[in-house]
Amino acid sequence: MIRPLKPYQLVLDIVGAVVGLFITLPLSFIMLSGNPSSGAAIADPNLSALHHVAVGILMWAAVAIARLSPPIALGVAWAGAIVQMLGGLWPSPVNVAIFGVLFATAAWGSRRLMWIGGASAVGGGIIATLYVVFIERNNMFAGANSPLSMLMFAALIGSVSVLSLGMAWGSGLLWRVVLRGRRTRDAQMLAEATAAEEQERVRIARDMHDIVAHSLAVVIAQADGARYAAAADPEAATQALGTIAQTARGALSDVRMLLTQLRHRQGDGPQPTLADLEGLFAHVRQAGVEPRVTIDPMPPGEPPGAIQLAVYRILQEALTNAIRHGSGQVDVRLSWWAERVDIEVVNAVKPEPSPGAGGHGLIGMRERAQLVGGTLLAERDAGRFVVRATLPIGGTA
Repeated sequence: MIRPLKPYQLVLDIVGAVVGLFITLPLSFIMLSGNPSSGAAIADPNLSALHHVAVGILMWAAVAIARLSPPIALGVAWAGAIVQMLGGLWPSPVNVAIFGVLFATAAWGSRRLMWIGGASAVGGGIIATLYVVFIERNNMFAGANSPLSMLMFAALIGSVSVLSLGMAWGSGLLWRVVLRGRRTRDAQMLAEATAAEEQERVRIARDMHDIVAHSLAVVIAQADGARYAAAADPEAATQALGTIAQTARGALSDVRMLLTQLRHRQGDGPQPTLADLEGLFAHVRQAGVEPRVTIDPMPPGEPPGAIQLAVYRILQEALTNAIRHGSGQVDVRLSWWAERVDIEVVNAVKPEPSPGAGGHGLIGMRERAQLVGGTLLAERDAGRFVVRATLPIGGTA
């Protein structure tokens, strides 16, 4: 298994291994010169030195590729340990490299390799203990050493070996958990960013629909009226054309604002408020639909901006539907209470099918209400189309 690494990571591992080899190999030679029995299996001192060099190269070569390929590194480390035992060499500082290999198997290896590394830590510690006891058997059985003292010596060597190798493997396991936590956090942040972007796209699409649908409904109604009035009442036709131009300019300005938000993503920009409702009602009148507006009771104060925007967009879509599918008159009622605002828009519908529950406009109105914690119901009732919404205000939102 070859893991993908960045070039600087591979260079760092190789340089670290070379530095480790140059530090531990001279220390191994010092131990060799101070303990002649450490190379007893090789009579020639030169061959013994070469044997130490070979073992050191194998051990630190395993460290150099430990992050690149943990299974190969573990195999190379075991090969170095076998070569060391075949030569009868005493454990030396070059064996420190085994700690790095065990760390790598737990940190970056597969799940199976991770447990193989753990077994290698325990098994390697036991084998190292038996090996040391074997090469020191002559010294241990000489003199007056009791079996109990020899057993205690073996237990001490075994405990130190297993614990040290196990700590290296356990450190890698902890680092594996840290890496997994980082990946989980990155994935969560990516999912949150994706969700935020999707919500932003939905919001902009909803605003675009509200603006374009309302404006086009007014433009179509005025264009039809101008076409019929062109011959009989040229002044009315001119007035209708003026309304078309005004509505189109307003829609173009709103669309440009939305596109600016989409390009720069620097806030929402100015949004409609309750003060803009009168202009909305004026556009509806110009389209030939007379809204009868009732506001009772009046707002007790300045409603939150999100509530004002939701009220405006819901009324905009409901009045657009009235222009498209209504028969000339629409009743609008706003009731501002301390804890909520109730919206009701009622218009008579033509015999043709009324807007269904699956239309984008009705879905957008429901989303507007849900965004502020409210509810919306749109249904056909005895020749009328009724939109009712309740939006909470303040702490209940």
